[in-house]
Amino acid sequence: MADLVADGVDEPARRLAIRIRGQVQGVGFRPFVYRLAHDLRLGGWVRNDAAGVAIEAQGPATALERFLAALRQPPPLARIDEVRTATLPTSGGVEGFVIHASQAGPALAEITPDVAVCAACLAELFDPTDRRYRYPFINCTHCGPRYTITRALPYDRPNTSMAGFPLCPDCAREYHDPADRRFHAQPVACPVCGPRLSLRDAQGRLVAVADAVAATLGRLQDGAIMALKGLGGFHLACDARNAAAVARLRQRKQREAKPFAVMAANLTSLAPWVECNEPEQRLLEAPERPIVLLRQRAGVDAALAGVAPGMDRLGAILPYTPLHYLLFHQAAGRPDGDGWLGRPWPLLLVMTSANPGGEPLVIDDGEAFARLAGIADGFLTHDRAIVARCDDSVRFWRPSGAAFVRRARGEVPRRIALPASGPPVLACGGWLKNTLCLTRDAQAYLSPHIGDLDNAAACHALEEMAGRLLDTLRIAPERVACDRHPDFYSSRFAAAFAAERGLPRVTVQHHHAHIAAIAAEHGLNRPVLGLALDGVGLGDDGGHWGGELLRVDGASCRRLGSLRPLPLPGGDRAAREPWRMAAAVLHVLGRGEEIPRRWPGPLAEPVRRLLERNGDVHCPLTSSAGRLFDAVAALLGVRRISNYEGQAAMALEALAGSHGPTEPLADGYRLTEDGQLDLLPLLVWLADRATEPALGAARFHVTLALALADWVAHAARREGVTDIALSGGCFLNRLLSVQARDRLEQNHLRVHEALQAPPNDGGLSLGQAWIAMQVSI
Repeated sequence: MADLVADGVDEPARRLAIRIRGQVQGVGFRPFVYRLAHDLRLGGWVRNDAAGVAIEAQGPATALERFLAALRQPPPLARIDEVRTATLPTSGGVEGFVIHASQAGPALAEITPDVAVCAACLAELFDPTDRRYRYPFINCTHCGPRYTITRALPYDRPNTSMAGFPLCPDCAREYHDPADRRFHAQPVACPVCGPRLSLRDAQGRLVAVADAVAATLGRLQDGAIMALKGLGGFHLACDARNAAAVARLRQRKQREAKPFAVMAANLTSLAPWVECNEPEQRLLEAPERPIVLLRQRAGVDAALAGVAPGMDRLGAILPYTPLHYLLFHQAAGRPDGDGWLGRPWPLLLVMTSANPGGEPLVIDDGEAFARLAGIADGFLTHDRAIVARCDDSVRFWRPSGAAFVRRARGEVPRRIALPASGPPVLACGGWLKNTLCLTRDAQAYLSPHIGDLDNAAACHALEEMAGRLLDTLRIAPERVACDRHPDFYSSRFAAAFAAERGLPRVTVQHHHAHIAAIAAEHGLNRPVLGLALDGVGLGDDGGHWGGELLRVDGASCRRLGSLRPLPLPGGDRAAREPWRMAAAVLHVLGRGEEIPRRWPGPLAEPVRRLLERNGDVHCPLTSSAGRLFDAVAALLGVRRISNYEGQAAMALEALAGSHGPTEPLADGYRLTEDGQLDLLPLLVWLADRATEPALGAARFHVTLALALADWVAHAARREGVTDIALSGGCFLNRLLSVQARDRLEQNHLRVHEALQAPPNDGGLSLGQAWIAMQVSI
């Protein structure tokens, strides 16, 4: 910063009060301000408080102008949302510039997300002469834990889980040295004063070993399943190339087929397993370090047996904690220096969340020993507490931008800017993939992924997360929002929360919330047409909606049409048994007599009879796009039963991708006068394509995309609206979303997709909050 040395020293002195809001705590911002002021020879001070960063600076006007300009080019992890200044009386005898102790107050600052270990720390980690050589908790102002260790704002060591680790003299010297990279780095530590690893056996008993990392790697290479304590919770890890170990993990975790993610040392080490373009490489190597869904190379399904069965995509993640890197360093033979980081290494680890039975992620040792008993063969843990549960984020790339499947570590609690200000709202999300959202002014704060609310532990985690959001952000909501379905635990929680505090509760139709989430993140404070495609949501008529064309204008929503409804034999059971939806298609086509022959078994004939009883309470109608995918998957012989949500649709997408491009089916759909999109002509053709499943899957996707675009384009012309929002879990289907977007843009429509929140139910709370802010009460 030598070029910033002040001129104008003969100018009269001025003094400014400067208030900065944004992501400015835990990112080295105060040291940055200190060095900047020092180089410009300004006097004054800087400090954190609950609202952000406060500065008083005094010096010549020219120097102050340069100071303000430089503040807008902050350290890499910082984000400036607002800079306010006020002129103060000058102070006589001001000498130097200092960092003051933090000050409490109303919380307006943001907690910074956790960040992957930086290159400078990695260089020290693998330098045998460095005092932090192979220390698994190395960090600095540019990297390491933030959100997951923070108990309260302002972000200072006493408010984190590092409070119990007093600094040794060497660390204290670094912490107080403005020229040091660890100047005011709150988690700073070393082997003398910081957290320590320990190895535990399957019962949680301490195992005496010389090197816990080396011992853990040895166990992994011998086929063991190890629980590793990370930033936001425990992972369950095993050797991804050991089919027996993967099978044991599936059996113990009761996760029959849902894909696992894998961790490799670097991009070069991933190359034999996946294809990875430049945008995907940037996602993988970003400081946020998400799991990225990448196309598998040929033969990987067999080579990594059981890791992602039947899928064309493999979730991959690179190391992001020092501990991860140490495992790969150990496997590489512990070479000196960091040159090994770019070379290919064979170690490939399954890394899956330690959440047995779909319950919330395990975060503390006692909980791990109890809940992972019978799953983990051992534990690599440590004595730094995880304050905030936070799973890995999951993303995938498409030409319109990277999308979230799950938004969590590395992203939360980063705020999402809203189109306008409004009263603070607590929105409670849905039943599946639950998240919460809390708003303040024109900002929305999404919680990390909580999960499906189908067990008591997940429901408790929702309550715990609500308390944490309210406490750390210190926002007092004036409204509460939830899904319109009264039986969701999130809806019951919202009702109780609102009643206890005397607050109004706003119930929001499921698909309205999906589209509102897109409007919120894209700043669309005007009418939009929304295409909401998902598994199910309670409709305004009490029906099973899921393939909806809506006109949304803030808090108002009008249904313009839907997919032609199909029977739902057995209700929710049909979502787990795609053959039932295929049977429903045959019934609608007048071919119900084929059901027992095509899907033989004790339930085939009862399902056929159920379908014949029109209006049966156990066979309602549904416009669900998710169930349409299930029907096609079963008609083509791809999946008869689904072991997890979305399995049939994911397998269908993979099969379509393997076939390659094809032409849409001529006359494969009809647009009806009452606004329905009727795909029966396509289903007639698909019903007899079980011998050509790849062609059938590809033609289904391309015809559906064409039909959706034509349907929306007709409505757009009729309604005079050109902004189109695509949302719902079906738009996690990359093939469908890309083809639909291309065809909509060919119709000169502006297409908006989920980029800052997931398009699935993980984004519902954002849409609920935006609607509730606009409701007149």
